[in-house]
Amino acid sequence: MENFKIEVDGDGIALVTFDVPGRSMNTLTASVIKEIGEVVETIKSDAAIKGAVITSGKTTGFCAGADLGELGGSGGLGGGKPGEEGLKAAFEAGFALNKAFRALETCGKPVAAAVNGLAMGGGLEITLACHYRVVADNPKIQLALPEAKVGLLPGAGGTQRLPRLMGVMAAAPYLLEGKSMKPAEALALKVVHEVVPAGQEVEAAKTWIKTKGDPVAPWDKKDFKIPGGGPYSAGGSQVFVMGNAMLRKTTYGNYPAQLNIMKAVYEGLQVPFDAALRIETRYFLKTMMSAQAKGMIRTLFLSLQELGKGSGRPAGVPHYDVKKVAVLGAGMMGAGIAYVQAMAGIETVLIDQTQEAADKGKGYAEGLVKKAVSRGKMTPEKGEAILALIHPTADYADVKGSDLVVEAVFENREVKASVTKLAEAQLADTAIFGSNTSTLPITGLAKASVRPASFIGIHFFSPVDKMGLVELIMGDETSQEALAKSIDYVLKIKKTPIVVNDSRGFYTSRCFGTFVQEGMELLADGYAPAIIDNVGRATGMPRGPLEMHDDVALDLSYKIAQQTKKDLGDKYEERPFTTIIEKMVEGEGRYGRKNGKGFYDYPENGPKTLWPGLAKLAPVKIAEVDKAGIEEIRTRLLYRQAVEAARCFEEGVITDPREADVGAILGWGFAPWTGGPVSLIDGVGVAKFVEACDALAQKYGARFAPPQLLRDMAAKGETFYSRFGVKEKAAA
Repeated sequence: MENFKIEVDGDGIALVTFDVPGRSMNTLTASVIKEIGEVVETIKSDAAIKGAVITSGKTTGFCAGADLGELGGSGGLGGGKPGEEGLKAAFEAGFALNKAFRALETCGKPVAAAVNGLAMGGGLEITLACHYRVVADNPKIQLALPEAKVGLLPGAGGTQRLPRLMGVMAAAPYLLEGKSMKPAEALALKVVHEVVPAGQEVEAAKTWIKTKGDPVAPWDKKDFKIPGGGPYSAGGSQVFVMGNAMLRKTTYGNYPAQLNIMKAVYEGLQVPFDAALRIETRYFLKTMMSAQAKGMIRTLFLSLQELGKGSGRPAGVPHYDVKKVAVLGAGMMGAGIAYVQAMAGIETVLIDQTQEAADKGKGYAEGLVKKAVSRGKMTPEKGEAILALIHPTADYADVKGSDLVVEAVFENREVKASVTKLAEAQLADTAIFGSNTSTLPITGLAKASVRPASFIGIHFFSPVDKMGLVELIMGDETSQEALAKSIDYVLKIKKTPIVVNDSRGFYTSRCFGTFVQEGMELLADGYAPAIIDNVGRATGMPRGPLEMHDDVALDLSYKIAQQTKKDLGDKYEERPFTTIIEKMVEGEGRYGRKNGKGFYDYPENGPKTLWPGLAKLAPVKIAEVDKAGIEEIRTRLLYRQAVEAARCFEEGVITDPREADVGAILGWGFAPWTGGPVSLIDGVGVAKFVEACDALAQKYGARFAPPQLLRDMAAKGETFYSRFGVKEKAAA
């Protein structure tokens, strides 16, 4: 066999070592699934084998689960076959793992899992199909069924075995949220039987086989009872009633995976185990065929991995090891950038106008390090070493020797131009200058530079230590070398880069702004603020548009609008809601969450509440909406962002669908269930999307009008991934 090695010792115990060649981590490929059947047949038929221990030959982990690249490949599980034949083929393919694991579980000989590293998804499910589970005592080991995070459900017995081991209520967060457990937690929850010192798990598993080996799973015994009771017991029924309510509250019906997990558990616990596995497979296939699952697998797993490895990096440029970086501006953004750089081992110069301001910026990192040390996530020694890498100063001479500069001062052209000149005077020719602007065109900012080919936009997101995206913006003169070096830097600080071309607001700020603006349009239309934000959250966005506007700061929006008005002159379009913002900022001093006053009031103690005075600036005309009204608001908020993303493609601001989708979800929290704005359009169908946007444009204005690109794609039956993905592959 290619993926497994079997060695039988003198006691008749077969050690089955799982080791997929050419990969750093074991995954469940089609080849592996086929060979599991061969392994089971060997264990079952060889009279010399008294029992078996399954372990991993990898030092990196036990098994990372199914190969989602294969799972999401063209043709899908049905192989592209039509009708009844396709459904049958899909079920057989989808049931293959369940069939293999069930054969292992019922082979008639005791089988133990010796888990020496992380076991995720199908990797955990194979251990659950073993009769005994031993895990190494290593805090880095995670056991999880994370399928729900990419729009799937566990499809190899996870929805059936986990609740039967720990009870429905206890299993719910591990199934519905993909929550992971450490070895000690898994032991306490009775998911595993033993936790032993690392390196002793195989011996412990063999000892169990020799002394107690039981070849029958608990649910195959006549006296088995579900912990906490089944669906029709007093406790069990309450779990499902409350679970459905909580599910609706948290997912708003956007995620079929979670609903189907609940159904699979509810139905599966009422029938014999083999029937339960067939039920699970049916729900697994139903979920996998949904637009949500296809989009989420592609974006949140496949594309995210590709971009996280630097797939957009120009070829032919030697790797650039960034060792020293100067950060200009020690405010919240600059302080966050300094922290993530120091965490990556980069010497950091943190510059501000005064030493006091620079020291305050370093204080942000000190606070985060102190918290990590107090929680046991970092040793004091490591914390001191990280902080030692940050040098706060007001002297631009300290920039000398930097491989890269990140400018993070106010969104003001004059201020940015001033610090650019001061920093560039200290830089070597090989160094890169990056501006962390969120809206101002890079080509314009580069005019202050004497080396525009080495000038690039490096747009971080706040809070920097938590947000995983960095948007790299190419100015008209930015070189491919500067881009390659910038990608190397972003990967070193463990962020995901996307590459866009220059325009006002670039890609992320421009598209995100439409969500906030559409919320303002709804406010100006007379909708009650509570309706706007409640429906905004129901779209799958992390917050409603008014809440989010408070988070990014109303005065920042006001300043950007004033700068845009100044830059565009007669081309600037005044909207009804701009007066509301002007009055809130200029007249009321309401800047948002940062000063405790925005659309909401933010008391020091207690929850935020809508500002009563808002009703005077934006009188409520629509205080109630029906189901159709809610759906129209949802559509306005989502489609407004998606149509802007399409315009960015037409204008060449962004050219890769993967970057558009990943950037949207990581950058501004675009509804993850869609897979991103491009996947949303592809999932709806370009022709249907164009038709819907035309109707919205007729009713609400030109901001919804589909660009010509979409009309051309609709006429040709194209999708973004077929049209732009093919080009990208051809170029590669």
